[in-house]
Amino acid sequence: MNHAKFDRRAIPAEATESRWVAGDGHEIRRIDWPGAGAKPRGSILFFPGRGDAYEKYLETLHGLHDAGWRVTGADWRGQAGSGRLGDDPVTGHIDDFNTWVQDLGAFWQEWVAETPGPHVLMGHSMGGHLVLRALADGAVAPDAMVLSAPMLGFFGNFLPNSWMHRLAKLILRLRGGTTPAWKWSEKPGEIPVGRINLLTHDKDRYEDELWWREERPELVMGPGSWGWVERSYASMRSLFAPGRLEAIKTPILLVGTSNDKLVDIRAIREAASRLPNAELLEFGREAHHEVLREVEAVRGKALSAIDEFLERNAPAK
Repeated sequence: MNHAKFDRRAIPAEATESRWVAGDGHEIRRIDWPGAGAKPRGSILFFPGRGDAYEKYLETLHGLHDAGWRVTGADWRGQAGSGRLGDDPVTGHIDDFNTWVQDLGAFWQEWVAETPGPHVLMGHSMGGHLVLRALADGAVAPDAMVLSAPMLGFFGNFLPNSWMHRLAKLILRLRGGTTPAWKWSEKPGEIPVGRINLLTHDKDRYEDELWWREERPELVMGPGSWGWVERSYASMRSLFAPGRLEAIKTPILLVGTSNDKLVDIRAIREAASRLPNAELLEFGREAHHEVLREVEAVRGKALSAIDEFLERNAPAK
């Protein structure tokens, strides 16, 4: 993959931003690169995490384009430039994760029909959870999948997921589904102090996100709602139900870090051990949650592993 200097604060000239309209009329942002060269290497569809926007991953997506892939990135419904589903413009809310799975399934069918194979599905954090959930549900059928720090468990749970889910249901009933589940800052939309220490060691890449939030205020999102938290537990528990992961035959690369303070590396390890055709690249103290936006030594290692995985499991047709 080409790691040449890239302007992370501009939409590349080769890329096109547009809108995909879901069956119910909801508009979802997308960005597309046509693929370098006369014949694309294949096609990659990427989805970011909770509260994310595809702008954060322009560097990685453009690098995949330079490597010959036709690339698409998109928001999740209710995030970034794809509207809001809660009671305010900052809190991230969803009625049920199945809403996102249905969106992905419909998007996938159209995308596969208009792009060359092999077809690869990638997701970061909540995006990693959702693309894996969609695969388990039979909504998508990629040739290979890459999961970056997938949200398969929350870091710091002091009780088993079943008990945490019960607790989330109780708080949901007491406080309401659209209420923010954690404190954001004294000023709504203001970035909390110390947030960088959860995401990346790379100060410049971290500040790119802040720049995009200033440039495009519609990207700003704060905490998730209690409805999102409760539905997260429900979806994670469904994925780890007996036999669910074992039934997935798709080649999957999971990338995670034991230093993650947002998602649980133990859940990622368990998924990797239960998926029949999975590989795990695990980092340590050198990496925070956003491995694809880390310092170059970490990011380069992750991208090289992705390249090598795709060469073996999604060879050019």
